[in-house]
Amino acid sequence: MVSERPLPRDGPDRAYAPLVGVLALQGDFAEHEAALRGLGLRTRQVRTAGELVGLHGLVLPGGESTTMLKLLDTEGLWQPLGHTLRSGLPVLATCAGMILLAEKVENPPQRSYGLLPITVVRNGYGRQFHSGTFALSSTSLPAGTTGTFIRAPRITHVGDGCEVLARRGDDAVLVRKGPMLAACFHPELEADHPVCAHFATAVRNHAACQPTAPPT
Repeated sequence: MVSERPLPRDGPDRAYAPLVGVLALQGDFAEHEAALRGLGLRTRQVRTAGELVGLHGLVLPGGESTTMLKLLDTEGLWQPLGHTLRSGLPVLATCAGMILLAEKVENPPQRSYGLLPITVVRNGYGRQFHSGTFALSSTSLPAGTTGTFIRAPRITHVGDGCEVLARRGDDAVLVRKGPMLAACFHPELEADHPVCAHFATAVRNHAACQPTAPPT
């Protein structure tokens, strides 16, 4: 059964808004859904391969990456999700989601899709005690933008073809390669965060290039 969250019926064509799949095996997928619906998008919780069909964007949420890996295998989603990630769909990956995309994972090493040329260290900023909201420096985001870091991974290397969009101190914390946007922090936890808005714009641009079809 597809778990899809429609928009409120508060205007014409709302049912035809772009549809974003949110991987919903574990983690803060509900917060991502709320943030995206607030930006005028429809969302669908993704737990099966069939729920990857017909999407205009995809979110890999924060959570526990080793648990996500186990559940991806249990649900038979590892290969279908990889195919979708390589299809050119706009992708937003936060925290554990970014770990799944990284080319190399440390502390400890673990399997990943290897689609972003970055090296990440799990829990690289320390334990829960060291979590918090910190200022970001960026020429791509508005002045004063912050990021909420919760047992966050740390990017220790950025390879060719990957653009750094924001930093915390000297560390890259928001990167982009093609249609994939990945953050060490949780933009979905802050109201009207520009990273979520940036992703929503990418989804709309992608949807505008697709054949029009009735809402699912």
